Amino acid sequence: MSSDTKRVQFRAPGELVERADILATALETDREDIIATALREYVDEAVCDDETEQEIAAAYYDATITYEQLASLVGRARATNFRVLKRQLEPSYVDEVADL
Repeated sequence: MSSDTKRVQFRAPGELVERADILATALETDREDIIATALREYVDEAVCDDETEQEIAAAYYDATITYEQLASLVGRARATNFRVLKRQLEPSYVDEVADL
């Protein structure tokens, strides 16, 4: 696990926490590792979903998230593609192309 960690607190169904504890015991690890792994896998899978990726892009286009935040989710190459597309959507770019 990364040394750059943040402490989080959240509520989860008791049965889910119990299952995580059982899995942690079986794998000889702790609940924190189980939850961090599950969250990492969820986020990695979610950003691969086309619909979710479009929502992430929309958040970037609307300046809800920054380029760096976008890159941390979808990777630098994909984020660069979105940055180019965002530039192409800007009125100044459309005007510039229209004048050609």
